[in-house]
Amino acid sequence: MPTRDIATVVAAMDARLDRMPPERTAQRVFLDTYRRTTIAVGKAIADAQFEDPEWVEYWDVAFADLYLAALELDLVGSHEVPRPWRLAFDAPESLPALRHVLLGINAHINYDLPQALLAVISDAEFGDPVVLDRRQRDHERIDGVLSARVADEDDELGALSARSLVDRVLQPLNRLSSKRFLREARQKVWHNTIELQQARVAGPEAYAARLAELEVLSAARIADLLAPGQVLLRLAVAGFGVTLPPSA
Repeated sequence: MPTRDIATVVAAMDARLDRMPPERTAQRVFLDTYRRTTIAVGKAIADAQFEDPEWVEYWDVAFADLYLAALELDLVGSHEVPRPWRLAFDAPESLPALRHVLLGINAHINYDLPQALLAVISDAEFGDPVVLDRRQRDHERIDGVLSARVADEDDELGALSARSLVDRVLQPLNRLSSKRFLREARQKVWHNTIELQQARVAGPEAYAARLAELEVLSAARIADLLAPGQVLLRLAVAGFGVTLPPSA
């Protein structure tokens, strides 16, 4: 296991917040939200909410690193930013804070999370049903941590931007929907992780092709979220997650 832990990730997020250009308000909002969520995951690990806390911390670090790497690429003007993140980062600053956070969460869960899981589950572990079931259960336990954050984060975001009358009326429904969407997306993430692992076994070219498929699907979902209208109501139809089709 690496020497880096959640505390070092939070410190890296703090440092990036300190250096974030003033015009990057939307990206600051997402980073601040992610920082609070990372702290909550760290507390859940300390409170023994997972079967394999060391592995969960290893995974959470790998997961956060993918976002931080994409953010750094964007900040230096690189053309190598993955498409889901490119769309999320380029979203109009005028969008409500909640919309920006949903864009970031969507890119991170749909595109980054399967890669992070693959980075911390070896092919040998994929072949061990006992270990793989334990990994999946800890993956699902994250839902509890995230769901517990929904109301607090909604309040934080509500303080940053004005809500319309419709938004205020729909707020309780939106909170319930957010929890359901996170659960649904994580179930699809596990499916996509299995698909990527099978491609990894087949070889680098097969893996690159499947990852490119996931990138396209994840970017298309971000594009859906950028369309005008009530995002959570639209997600009720389209779903939050994406699903890799069976390999050819």
